[in-house]
Amino acid sequence: MTMGEAAILDLELYGHRAPPKRRAGALRRLAAALVLGAALLASLAAAMGIWDIDRLLQASGLRSAGGAAVVRLPLDELRTVSSMTVDDKAQIVIAGMAAQERNAAIALSGLPLEHPEQFRLDRAGEGTFTTALKCLTQAVYYEAAVEPLAGRRAVAQVVLNRMRHPAYPKSICGVVYQGSERRTGCQFSFTCDGALLRAPALGPWRQAEAVARAALAGYVEASVGTSTHYHADYVLPKWAFQLAKIEQLGRHIFYRFPGSWGRMGAFSGRYAGLEQIPAINVLALEQRMLADGKDLVEQAYVPGLTVAPHVTDRHAVGDVGGRLDTTKPWRLSIPDPVVASARYRELAAEAPGSETPTTGLAMADPAAVLVQP
Repeated sequence: MTMGEAAILDLELYGHRAPPKRRAGALRRLAAALVLGAALLASLAAAMGIWDIDRLLQASGLRSAGGAAVVRLPLDELRTVSSMTVDDKAQIVIAGMAAQERNAAIALSGLPLEHPEQFRLDRAGEGTFTTALKCLTQAVYYEAAVEPLAGRRAVAQVVLNRMRHPAYPKSICGVVYQGSERRTGCQFSFTCDGALLRAPALGPWRQAEAVARAALAGYVEASVGTSTHYHADYVLPKWAFQLAKIEQLGRHIFYRFPGSWGRMGAFSGRYAGLEQIPAINVLALEQRMLADGKDLVEQAYVPGLTVAPHVTDRHAVGDVGGRLDTTKPWRLSIPDPVVASARYRELAAEAPGSETPTTGLAMADPAAVLVQP
């Protein structure tokens, strides 16, 4: 299996806790059995020339023929699916206003608009839900923060649709971060173009999180049906001609697979129940931004206090609160009182109508003094 196929199938690890010694032998035997089973399934896959989970399980006697609908996924078509991304500039036919005109000329598909079932993650563990919510919020925010509400909901629906489709990973974060390890060609551009280096704006982030939370609680954006793809109307990718155009919401155009791949029967994938955000290579993101001619985004300001802040300081987060910050190049300077006093005497001596500055007082003209009765 190639690296591309492994990314599509989302072969996730389910933890790394060391088992008790008394279970070590049993786990080794189980691992050996799993390896053997995987080898047998791989042999069947090679013989059939397809990666069809239901069919393979039926052939191995692990699932009856009366199970869920079978979706045939040829390996060469899976590779094609993984390359359908606007982040890969080689996929873009034209951009700008010309792309908008060409996109508008592509008619909406006459295929039936089927509505996906609700997906609810409210029963998941707190850690799983929190991680899934963050990944889905990131997708909605970085992809559609300025889009209308229906457009933001549609982006979340696409993520959920992919998670249920056999051609994509079986977790929310797996779908969102698919291909993020690549230099270019990730499924969601923000995961590999440096957008993650920009701190999100609080207001739009909260709105995106509300959309993501609703989607994980069962909300379905029916207008895009079983769509698994979208792109902005100012670019025209090659794969726009291979898919069925469903709807345009705001600047985004949504597509579904043609044929059985885009029908509800194909969306039978089972949620893995494990969420994990991959480690981000910050240096690689910065290098790509520089290569693309973008300025590096400054990191959020963190005051370099040498004394830990305290609630009684009563100062803003970005303010050192009057304390001496020795991590800064400047230093607090207090004038020398001797020097300041000498300068004062010089100025006082130069003032008209003044006596010797040693007294520190200016004497008036005696003739001008009025004696009160």
